[in-house]
Amino acid sequence: MLREYIIDKMNVRKVEKDCLISYAGNKYSVPAEYRIKDNLEILGMKHTLTIIDNYLEAAIHDKTNVVEVLDYLLSQEAKAKRSRASENQIKMAGFPFRKSLDTFDFDFQPSIDKEQIMELATMRFVENRENVVFLGTPGVGKTHLAVSLGMIAASNRYSTHYFNCHELISILNKAQYENRLEEKLKVLSKYRVLIIDEIGYLPMDIQGANLFFQLITRRYEKNSTIFTSNKAFSAWDEVFSDLTIASAILDRILHHCQVISIKGESYRLKERNLLRFHSTMYLILCVDDII
Repeated sequence: MLREYIIDKMNVRKVEKDCLISYAGNKYSVPAEYRIKDNLEILGMKHTLTIIDNYLEAAIHDKTNVVEVLDYLLSQEAKAKRSRASENQIKMAGFPFRKSLDTFDFDFQPSIDKEQIMELATMRFVENRENVVFLGTPGVGKTHLAVSLGMIAASNRYSTHYFNCHELISILNKAQYENRLEEKLKVLSKYRVLIIDEIGYLPMDIQGANLFFQLITRRYEKNSTIFTSNKAFSAWDEVFSDLTIASAILDRILHHCQVISIKGESYRLKERNLLRFHSTMYLILCVDDII
């Protein structure tokens, strides 16, 4: 009867097809746990490698049948791979920060229809190739909501990317200067969800407006774009330096679109006032202690 041979990580690669290893002229059987772990590593099943020892020990103790063992291990591996893929999508999306709808204070912004936002979170608007526009003064939560929806999209493995509008125009201008505009527009048009933040924060020249129009035209009725702006649509001719271009851009954006107008106070002012309140209370308490 062949003896089991305790092998190191280097020798496991020398295992022959019959699950034996030759050593010093003798044949040894390789313990099953080594063969399993080696095969898991070859298959790239990293998560299963980390849980298999403890799980198999429990499964043997509980006399779990082999089908249930396989079902559990494979489902856990698939879950881990989906999680890693989602995390990679989020990392590649270029978000300026990570935000979620759970941390958005809907009570502070009663003008927002929470049910409408939750409906957007289902990603049906992405499947329907609809756009979303968040309008409102600075600090009301437009970027928070846009990034939160982008995070959900990326987590669901929709190709997603965030751009500040001014940075996006700079990228397009550079691509045009380097004769790579067609290539760049092709890449940007393929994102299932593109976030363009802070339209109107800085004005565009005619060239920038034309480049923006080309991008919107490429994405029209093909993929979804989320916009945020502190300017009302009636002022977009000032943003794009030309009434005709602004009208053409709005026509394509609003054809299949949900518009969320946020009318409320700034979160930043709220936090600043809260900080001022706490500072005042602290000073009052300090004075009381001295007295």
